Amino acid sequence: MSTLSGFGLGLRPRHYQAILRERPRLDWFEALSENYLAPGGRPLDFLERIRARYPVVLHGVSLSIGSADPLDRAYLKALKALAARIEPAWISDHLCWTGVGGKNLHDLMPLPYTEEAVKHVARRVRAVQDFLGRRLVLENVSSYVEYRASAMSEWRFLAALCAEADCDLLLDVNNVYVSAFNHGFDALEFLDALPAARVRQIHLAGHDHSGDLIIDTHDAKVIGPVWDLYREALRRFGPVPTMIERDARIPPLAVLMREVRHARAVAAATLRKAA
Repeated sequence: MSTLSGFGLGLRPRHYQAILRERPRLDWFEALSENYLAPGGRPLDFLERIRARYPVVLHGVSLSIGSADPLDRAYLKALKALAARIEPAWISDHLCWTGVGGKNLHDLMPLPYTEEAVKHVARRVRAVQDFLGRRLVLENVSSYVEYRASAMSEWRFLAALCAEADCDLLLDVNNVYVSAFNHGFDALEFLDALPAARVRQIHLAGHDHSGDLIIDTHDAKVIGPVWDLYREALRRFGPVPTMIERDARIPPLAVLMREVRHARAVAAATLRKAA
C-alpha cells in the first residue's frame, strides 16, 4: 500500500477552481469515488487536474461490504478502472450495509457485532481486495441503533475483522464521539482496543447535537470534545494522515483551510508532548 502523510481535505466540486487557482497548503485530497466513476466528463477532468498536483485517496459510500446481497461487480469494475486512472494512495469505504434485496436505503447502516458477521464481512473484504489488487481501508460509522444479537463491542469487532480480512481502518474520530454519546460507551476504551498498525487515516468532522441524540451531519465545524478525542488518538496511533470532512453547508475553501491549520497545530503540539 502507498504511504501518505500530513493533512488533507475532502474534495468538493465548489472548491475545484479555488484549488487549481490558489494551490492551498494541503498534503492530499480525499475524493468521493462515486462522483468520478463515469469514464469522462467535467468532474473527472477536474480530479485528474488536481491529482496532477496532489496525492489523492478514494473514499466510497456504495460498497455495502456488510450486506447479504452479492457484491456489485459492475461497481467494483468501475472503481478498479478509476483507481488505475487516478492511482490513489488507497481506497476506503464504510463498514456498514446500505441495502438488501436490491433495495438501496441510501444510509450507512451498522452491523450486528457477532463472530458470524466478522466471518461474513471478512470473506467479502478479501474478495474485494483480490479484485482490486490492494488492501481495503474501512471506516467506523456513526450509529443510532444497536442489535440485540450483538455479542461483542464495536471495537472488538473492528479488531477481529482487521485480523481476519487483513484490511486497514479509517478512524473517524467524530463517529466514535457520536456513537459513544448515543450508546453510552467510553470513547477511550474504543480507541484503546484498535490495532494501531491498522489505523491508516483519520477523519474529523462536525455533527448536530439535539440534546439526547447526536446526528453525524458533516455540516459544521469540529467541536472541542472531538478535538480532545483526536489528541487522544494521536497519543495512541501517532501521526496518522488526517483530514477535515464537510459534506453539507460547505463553506469557502479558506474557511476549511483554517480547520486544517488547526488540525496541524493540534497534532504538532500533541506529538511534541508525547515524544
